Amino acid sequence: MFSLIDPGIPLVLASNSPRRSFLIKQIGIPFEAIGTTIKEEILPHESPRDHVQRLAEEKAESIASLRPRQWIIGADTIVLVNGDVLGKPRDPSDARRMLRTISGRQHQVMTAFCIRNKSLGARSLGVVQTDVIIKELSSQEINAYISTGEPMDKAGAYGAQGIGSFLIREIRGSYTNVVGLPTREVVEELLQLGVIQFNPTNNSMNNQSIPHE
Repeated sequence: MFSLIDPGIPLVLASNSPRRSFLIKQIGIPFEAIGTTIKEEILPHESPRDHVQRLAEEKAESIASLRPRQWIIGADTIVLVNGDVLGKPRDPSDARRMLRTISGRQHQVMTAFCIRNKSLGARSLGVVQTDVIIKELSSQEINAYISTGEPMDKAGAYGAQGIGSFLIREIRGSYTNVVGLPTREVVEELLQLGVIQFNPTNNSMNNQSIPHE
């Protein structure tokens, strides 16, 4: 679907997430994924929006400092309930608490992305928010879902693209944002920055599903 305008300046996704990698690969953008080790802690007096934006910037910058000529995408996703941030659960008990918190309620999924090219002095930031409504969850459903192990590496203790899809009653806004990367907004920004261009469609990925792990 897309190609790099300058193949000599590769695109790098600063992420360990197979879900983010899949979303970019699915729409046909050539890239390389490199994980980061940024601590995802909320600083004192930091708002959720500032927090998620800072982490996206730090992830992008950590790779840009190693590869200053390349285009880097950093991203971070959080779950908000009444303005409180739900991160990744520490253990099954914490996952159970989170799932009880979001049960039968609407919450927000916020993803920030940063596109960076250090040698060109280019930096672009975006934040996308999606409303998600979770159905009423029974204790049996919560315990069964936790037993799959899927909640343990996901903000808010669920994955919209996996088994956790059965929890969701409604999504208002970007689905890919809930998965971990708002692809429409990222693609539009990459086009605007002159990083990518359209090329003939490749349908080889159409029948593949988003990875859960």
